[in-house]
Order: sequence, then structure tokens, then C-alpha cells
Amino acid sequence: MIIVCKPNATKAEIEQVIERIESLGLKPHVSEGVERTIIGAIGDEAPLRVQPLELMTGVDKVLPIMKPYKLVSRDFKKENTVIGVGGAEIGGKRLAVMAGPCAVENQASLLRIAREVKEAGAAFLRGGAFKPRTSPYSFQGLGKEGLEFMREAKKETGLQLVTELMDPRELDLVVEYTDVIQIGARNMQNFKLLQEVGSVGKPVLLKRGMAANIKDLLLSAEYVVSGGNSEVIFCERGIRTFETYTRNTLDLAAVPIIKKESHLPVIVDPSHGVGLWDLVPPMAMAAVAAGADGLMIEVHTSPEEAFSDGAQSLKPGRFASMMKDLEKIAAVLGRSI
Repeated sequence: MIIVCKPNATKAEIEQVIERIESLGLKPHVSEGVERTIIGAIGDEAPLRVQPLELMTGVDKVLPIMKPYKLVSRDFKKENTVIGVGGAEIGGKRLAVMAGPCAVENQASLLRIAREVKEAGAAFLRGGAFKPRTSPYSFQGLGKEGLEFMREAKKETGLQLVTELMDPRELDLVVEYTDVIQIGARNMQNFKLLQEVGSVGKPVLLKRGMAANIKDLLLSAEYVVSGGNSEVIFCERGIRTFETYTRNTLDLAAVPIIKKESHLPVIVDPSHGVGLWDLVPPMAMAAVAAGADGLMIEVHTSPEEAFSDGAQSLKPGRFASMMKDLEKIAAVLGRSI
């Protein structure tokens, strides 16, 4: 259930409501809107049905949330959530562009790519230090060394860092080095991992699983938010269908659907969505037109030599050209790059 407080409710009155919710064995989640405060009561709602919370000073009304994803839903919060990351933000007027190599390979190449994407307008550097690969014989990432290379790139460029977490045992290490924790498609329903990142104070970028429907994705986000971390970013990166021309089928309809259902920001990864570099720019532009709050783009100076996903990586020059085209589309929508 959600408890909607009156516009003029005092802090003391709101605190009394929170204490009552806790006394009933439920977990309160507070959302402070522009006009009023909303408190979500998570847990067994049976005690609330016999407790007249509407009679408490400061309470306007008590409403049930019928959807299984409660805290991430528009019912809980009407306003769009904007997530601040350093000097950048995700969900605001400016589109959040995350760019970089699929895998961190060495310090020199990462620094070169970081400089190039920063100059083109990206605010985030993406790169994998731990790589989940289908084959156990493929490159698995540099681990901590890769994270150190990313930190050096941030020091020089000021870009915020996005990297993937695969194992709860590596949580402290990834939290130490990164600004946004990525949960990859293969781990979207790794509920133990979701619970772990729900307990940290870092934004979580949650990628849609290759066989997951939108409800599954929303419920996975609910795991994170219910754990106390309200800063979740959805990422549409394509799903498996019968089509074999592209790596996946990029489901751009998911963008407006998720934005209708949830207050959390949504970005799109067209690189994984199509798997072919020449299709990335048109799908990136389509994603912005569909209402995406940002993009995740794979960029590599020498895609033919990339350790991972070279076929879907843009060269820096092509990335810069795409960014100029995106500026035009963003401007029509009242946004910027």
C-alpha cells in the first residue's frame, strides 16, 4: 500500500506514520515529491487493512498498489526519477551516453577510447573488467587490473564509470572503483545478486534478460529497490526471437511501455540489440525518438582486433558522427546530448 501525506504534513507527522508502519512489521519506503510525500508500506498488508491510518494527522489517503512491482511503479511515484552520478545525470533533459569498449583490454587503448568518446559528448565510460562469456575459453576480463585502468581513465577525462558486477563476492571491489554498477542480461534474475546491490549506495544499471518479458524486468528492479537502493536504471538490449539476421531483436516498444509503468529512467543498448556496427546508429536514433533517457554504445579504435564484440563496435569517428545526428533528434524532443 501507499500512504499519501497531505501537502502541509510536517516532518514530525510523517515520522509518526513511518513509526506506525514499522510497528506493524512492514518496511517503509519514503518518496518525497514536489508537492507531497508518499510512503510505501512493503510486506504483509493485512495489518494495514484494520489500522485506520487515514485518521492519522498528516495522512491524506491510503491506496493499494495492485501491481506486483510496487516501489518501481508509477502508482508509487508519479514524477520521473532523475539519478545524479557525479556531475552527470540519468533521466533528465540531457541524454546519458555511456560509451567504451566491451572489454577493458589494456590501459593505453582504454585511455585513447575514453578521450575520443569524451570529446564526442559522452558522459560515461563503459567497460567490462569481468566478462561473462558463453565459452569458458574466451577472454574473461582483466579483473581488478581492468578496474584500475578505468580509474586512471576517469582521472584524466572526468567520465563516470560503468562496469558489470557478476559475483556478490566482488561487490566491494566493484563498488570501490565504479560509479554505476551494471547487472548484465545473464544475471537479471540472479535474485541474490540483486539483493546485494540493493544494499549499496551506487546506481544500478539493470539489463533486460534475453528471454525476459517487461514484467520480469520490472520485478527484478523491485528486488533492488525493496532492498533500499532506489537508484535503478533499466536497459533494453534486445531479446531472443526467431530472427537470425541480427544478434538480438531490439524491442524499442519496451521504452515507452516501461516509462508508462515505472518512474525509473530507461536507456537502450543498440550495440547488443543488433550486433552489427552499421545498424547501431539508426537504432540509437530510433531509441532516442522512442523516449530513451540514454544510450550504451560500444566503441573501439580497432574493432577487428577487439577481444570481445568487435563486430558491433563503432570506431571513434563513426561514434562522433552519430552523436551529431543524435543532437538533432534530441533537440526536436526538447532534450540535449
